Amino acid sequence: MEVKVLNLSGQETGAKVQLPESVFAVEPNDHAIYLDVKQYLANQRQGTHKSKQRNEIAGSTRKLHKQKGTGGARAGSIKSPLFNGGGRVFGPQPRDYSFKLNKKLKQLARKSALSYKAAENNIVVLDAVDFSDAKTKNYASLVAALNVATEKTLLVLPAQNNNVYLSSRNLKKAKVVTADQLNTFDVLNATKLLLTTDSVKTLEEALAK
Repeated sequence: MEVKVLNLSGQETGAKVQLPESVFAVEPNDHAIYLDVKQYLANQRQGTHKSKQRNEIAGSTRKLHKQKGTGGARAGSIKSPLFNGGGRVFGPQPRDYSFKLNKKLKQLARKSALSYKAAENNIVVLDAVDFSDAKTKNYASLVAALNVATEKTLLVLPAQNNNVYLSSRNLKKAKVVTADQLNTFDVLNATKLLLTTDSVKTLEEALAK
């Protein structure tokens, strides 16, 4: 699949880049995508939720009233889950939500997500992206020139570029990652995928195995 290469002004440079079929034209595997996104979201969870059981509640240990003769139910402790302020039965406890996925499955999921974007013509390829300074207006001008200012965009760079990253940070619908940080969730969450010619090569080297 050939895509025209644009410059930072949104104009065609006359060059074209070939998106490798082994990465951008595979048969999508929806279940692999589901597992990879599920793992990504699970890894975002802190898992620090905690409720107190009856043995952790601060309170008196005296028996509330005598066992028989009151006409009410037997009660042994104010900490019982039956009373307000008592412990919670089977409440949440701290836990780790992360789980393991095979490397090949994660690669298949990323290739499937990229193939969906390519099939929908939602991939824009730029010759290079670099700013002389870190200013939000630089990135705002870029997405405006590409007519994607109102859409969620994901810019994939071949290597870390602080000026580009810092310029995008204040924009709600913009995200910048490097090719080695690319994940399935970010690809699917973005409406438009912005690549550079170098990041296409980097993705091919990493995923076309």
